[in-house]
Amino acid sequence: MVKAKQLVFIDFEFSMPERNRVPKGFFPEIIETGVVVVQNGKVTDTFSTYVKPSAFPRLTNRCKRFLSITQNEVDGGISFQTLIDYFNQLNSKGIEKVVTWGNMDMKVLRDNCAQSGIDFPFQAQFVDLSMEYKRFFGDQNQTGLWKAVQEYGREGVGKHHKALDDAMTTHHIYNLVEKDKKYLDKAEPTTIGDRIDLSKLYNQLA
Repeated sequence: MVKAKQLVFIDFEFSMPERNRVPKGFFPEIIETGVVVVQNGKVTDTFSTYVKPSAFPRLTNRCKRFLSITQNEVDGGISFQTLIDYFNQLNSKGIEKVVTWGNMDMKVLRDNCAQSGIDFPFQAQFVDLSMEYKRFFGDQNQTGLWKAVQEYGREGVGKHHKALDDAMTTHHIYNLVEKDKKYLDKAEPTTIGDRIDLSKLYNQLA
């Protein structure tokens, strides 16, 4: 049986310390997850959940304000192990690419796995769409997710810094960039004959 080749778009939100008080040994933990699964160009699944942090279970006021998230929401979230179980289920169906905006999502996932003594769940190709976007448009600086979609004349999906909305927006930009790539690949370079009526030029030179 041939495994399905899925594209998996992921966005995480992380815990964060207060600006002037960083607890000893603090590290960002995944507290919200948004996933969009695409197969043959169509969204086949979405997944949205809060994740209960274990090393530093109490959210800071800064974190709650920035993400518009409450302590009760994360307290009612799934465990990190349950999140990894979900990713392993996706793996069992075959994943072609894991796509994120920026490289922090996978860095924090790797670190959280290491801190928990859990194997990292993905073996698929990783795509940092923000870097692809930067290279494609020749930008000097890395562009934020919602600024990028607005540069396309569109709007992001839902609310920024909500994990599933950001994953949906990442998927949206991926489609736009891929469409532009195909357009450029199909465009034939113009020849001098396309730009100049050579018969008129020859008559002038005769």
